[in-house]
Amino acid sequence: MIMTKQQFLSSTEIEVQTLEFWIEQQWLVPDRTAVDVTFSDTDVARAHLIRDLKGDLGVNDEGIDVILHLVDQLHGLRRAFAHLHRDIVPPSR
Repeated sequence: MIMTKQQFLSSTEIEVQTLEFWIEQQWLVPDRTAVDVTFSDTDVARAHLIRDLKGDLGVNDEGIDVILHLVDQLHGLRRAFAHLHRDIVPPSR
């Protein structure tokens, strides 16, 4: 689902300043339109992860950078393995 900035803020329960900081840090990279930015369900899940890491677990900004980088690498590897598996394993009949 694609959502506006206001819908995203409502869904994630974060403040505008927090969102702007997270975008500045490139922890969130929303799609940009001619008028505004839009967010996806993946962005919402990522925002909840960031909020939980910072709030519940007390992870500092440098730690957030490292964790998000590792999460992104993990997702990239999963995609690569899925493509490799699709290319190697013949379709079942």
